[in-house]
Amino acid sequence: MVYKFKLVSDEVSNFSREIEIDASASFLQLRNAILDSVDYSKDDIDSFFLCDEEWQRQEEITLEDMGTSSDQDVWLMEDTPLNELIEEDGQKLVFVFDYLTERSFFMEMKESIPGRTLADPICTVKRGKAPVQNVDMDEFEKQIDQNLQKMVSDDLDIEDLYGDTQFNDDELGSGFDDLNFN
Repeated sequence: MVYKFKLVSDEVSNFSREIEIDASASFLQLRNAILDSVDYSKDDIDSFFLCDEEWQRQEEITLEDMGTSSDQDVWLMEDTPLNELIEEDGQKLVFVFDYLTERSFFMEMKESIPGRTLADPICTVKRGKAPVQNVDMDEFEKQIDQNLQKMVSDDLDIEDLYGDTQFNDDELGSGFDDLNFN
């Protein structure tokens, strides 16, 4: 069986990739196919996350065991075949390619194709330019500051946060009249 995955980015609107891979291939093979399709280095630590319908991260599939507690299952890319964790069309995943800044690709298993096998994964659709793999941290922090300032200036009115700037005794009600502060 062959799985067809579609990848998109929240950083680049016209970016997408489609990758076909054998269902028995490992998550490591999928990782390498993704990195090859976007011309990224394979030197960085990255992870897959299985997600629910609202993109909430569930199970993590890691490149290396980071010493998690022994009561948690550790899914390693090299040892985990795709069909062990992905069983149905529509399965959502996140591939975090930059841990420091939490940058990632959003993925969905679009289709499973029974009766077909692939020796090696292939990228069948390549649209747009991928976001850069690693960002300059000074630039990244500057962008975050600009985004926060824009959110504050565009969306928030100080009165929405704290209410009226005028104090009104009647707003407190009579519940405090009986208190003795002596």
